[in-house]
Amino acid sequence: MSLLNEALRAAEQRQNRPAATSAYVGEQQPPHNGKPLLLTAVVMWVLLIAVMGGYWMLADSSSAEPLVVESEPTPNHRIQRTAAVAVDQRPENEPVKALASASQPEPSAARSPPASAVPSPSSTAQEAPARQKTIAAKIAVKAEETPPEEVSTAGVKYVPETPAVADRSRARKLERLVAQGNITAAERSLAALTQVQAGPRSRYVVARALLVDGKPNQALGWLPADVTAEYSRLRLLKARALHANNDLATAVDTLNSNLPPVQDHAEYRVTLATLLQQQGENTEAARHWAELIAWDDSQAPWWVGLAISLEAQGEQAGAIRAYRQAAELPGLPRSLADYVRQRLQALRAG
Repeated sequence: MSLLNEALRAAEQRQNRPAATSAYVGEQQPPHNGKPLLLTAVVMWVLLIAVMGGYWMLADSSSAEPLVVESEPTPNHRIQRTAAVAVDQRPENEPVKALASASQPEPSAARSPPASAVPSPSSTAQEAPARQKTIAAKIAVKAEETPPEEVSTAGVKYVPETPAVADRSRARKLERLVAQGNITAAERSLAALTQVQAGPRSRYVVARALLVDGKPNQALGWLPADVTAEYSRLRLLKARALHANNDLATAVDTLNSNLPPVQDHAEYRVTLATLLQQQGENTEAARHWAELIAWDDSQAPWWVGLAISLEAQGEQAGAIRAYRQAAELPGLPRSLADYVRQRLQALRAG
């Protein structure tokens, strides 16, 4: 470290020392410094490497030139390139004309395929459709040989259509036909279904439509006893059709044949209680009204039905309470509400 500091100090002193004047200015020897010589040597070495590299690159390109000439598509281009290379390398006293004539290839030595190997444009145009047909035929044969891919049904569980599912599907179709007013087509479709199963849903759709159209006898034709005995909805529909034909007794017997629970079919019980009242069977009717109210006491019409049955039996106190309960509940039709007020006034005055 001290040696480096001394060298730096000596250099500064040499730069600051004044130059001595002399009467004779001769050839001055430059100070011997190793760094300029080293730099010069490096530069010369780099230039030498660059020159040698360029020479080898030119030599490689010139040696590869015949290959490039042979790969070009036309003989004229090969002649021009060969002539250009030869002009650069010829002696100055050799005529250019002689070199050009010597560099032209002989007609027999031209690197062109024989006439039989080069198809003419007309033959190529004629062979193209045939080639396309051949390719298409090969593709068709390949497609025939390849077996179709089989769809795996291992994870698919096939569920056969049950009679209930078929009946539900047919009922939806019948509902559309009825909505379109095509009741005849609906009956034909129902007849086809009933050949293989009971079809309670489908029967209900068609029979109800006929009953609404005022055709109770035609509706009853789709409600035989052996089918209605198993389905409460069909028994209810049959009872209404019988009632429309003024056959009240048969209607009541149809409903009484198999009573469903109140919670399962409340409308069934309401219809039965109403028909019993019309028959004069008020005690039996009151029993059904009481069961309905015990299940749901928020229905005002049911209270009115109970009040009417009690009043018919001479139970005025019970009838008044039932009428009053009906008047206090919402949802009572106006006509029925007027009737309830009249009966309350009559019974209280009574």
